Amino acid sequence: MRRRSLLIAVPAGLATLAACGDDKSDSSKASDSASPSASTSASAAPPPKIVDGPLPAITAGAKFGEKPTVAKGSGDPSKQLAVKTVIAGGGTTVAENDYVQAHYLGQVWATAKVFDNSYDRKAPLIIQLAQNSIIDGWRYALTGKKTGSRVEFSVPPTWGYGTEGNSQAGIKGTDTLVFVVDLQETFNAKSSAKGTNVAQNDADLPKVGTNTDGKAPSIDIPKADAPTKLVANYILEGDGDAVAATDSLLVQYKGVVWDTGKEFDSTYGRGQLASFSLEQVVKGWAQGLTGKKVGSRVLISIPPKLGYGDSPPSGSGIEKDSTLVFSVDILAKM
Repeated sequence: MRRRSLLIAVPAGLATLAACGDDKSDSSKASDSASPSASTSASAAPPPKIVDGPLPAITAGAKFGEKPTVAKGSGDPSKQLAVKTVIAGGGTTVAENDYVQAHYLGQVWATAKVFDNSYDRKAPLIIQLAQNSIIDGWRYALTGKKTGSRVEFSVPPTWGYGTEGNSQAGIKGTDTLVFVVDLQETFNAKSSAKGTNVAQNDADLPKVGTNTDGKAPSIDIPKADAPTKLVANYILEGDGDAVAATDSLLVQYKGVVWDTGKEFDSTYGRGQLASFSLEQVVKGWAQGLTGKKVGSRVLISIPPKLGYGDSPPSGSGIEKDSTLVFSVDILAKM
């Protein structure tokens, strides 16, 4: 059983934290129409055969990152997964279970009805290519592709929304779907912030490693009293968008106790990224990360009143009234 992050697995009713009753992340929230997210009714199917076509033509918006216009499907679509790399990128290869950041458009083969697209929202989708997070057609079509690529593919119901379809998106159980996806970025357990080093000159604050190899950075606690106020400093400053208090983030992080330097939680140790809303976590995280830029590594020192106070999670190894220290890599906004 996968270990839950201590950031959201918290005692119910604790004033500084939101109670969270399940282990679902925000990674499955595709949009208001939830189009590529996994169907709750479609049963698991064997892997499809990947074929070259047929696929309808892209008639406008042919450049990477432009909203495409796609022709109506001609004739019968493949009963397998038809996949074409329209633009071959030269970036990182996408693996199954990676999180991908992508713009996309989806329409119905037979009618060319567009049921969802991220281009009009001006916000790319970030979602995990994992079973039960996204329809299987996406997992199979995009695994092995490189970032910077535009991929067009058709998804029959077997690897889409099954025989029940998706009524919210106007998709029938017999509809084959056509997607055009522009793969911008991919993130996995080896991802790190890539910002510019910021001087760590305060000898009374922890010093955080600046490695960007996907391994956990060191956190060296000084022989000094813990700060009584929140500290949130850049270690690596990225150049992405500023984080808002209501944002959901995809992060790598490591947490240690100030008094002992002992690690109590880490995405690096689990080998899995974390995604959550800043409205779900301890106040020190929410306040410390708000305003920081995507792509950054941030040192956060959280006094007890903004952390777990006198009610730390059972079995966490955190004593009452502990100051907590985190290194947080802000990989993306969900």
